[in-house]
Amino acid sequence: MYQPSHQTVRLSAGRHPSPHSGACVMELASMLAGEPFTDHPRAVCPVIATVLRAYNDALDDTRRQDLYRFASATVGTRGDRDLRERRFELCREFFGLEVPRWRLPFSRLPMRTLALASLRQGATATASSHRATLEFVDRLIQLSAPEPAAVPAAEQVPA
Repeated sequence: MYQPSHQTVRLSAGRHPSPHSGACVMELASMLAGEPFTDHPRAVCPVIATVLRAYNDALDDTRRQDLYRFASATVGTRGDRDLRERRFELCREFFGLEVPRWRLPFSRLPMRTLALASLRQGATATASSHRATLEFVDRLIQLSAPEPAAVPAAEQVPA
């Protein structure tokens, strides 16, 4: 019997009961992370996952395949609250979201607003706007927690 894998599954719109019926980019990420098959993988930042889930669903089938690389690139991006807030702030700017700053970016209203903006972006994607959105997702992935301050090397004590 055919067993789909991360190498053979084709990205498609919507939520799927199993890889046999296809996978969205986040379901593929869950497979790569070794998690149960889901479109909400724990290893992926919820802000990035929201953008990619909605964008995946709005794109035509050809452009959707451009998201394949993000399945692996997003695994391990889940960070602390500060990192999620910084990523959400970038989304506010990129998508022009009208979400008050005081709102938690992880409550339902702001995340739904972000999902709707991503859907709109995908539904109206042109070649240049699609490229810009992919570059934006790369920026979200590359954004990480600040490195800890370097510890100065111990001074050499002459013998």
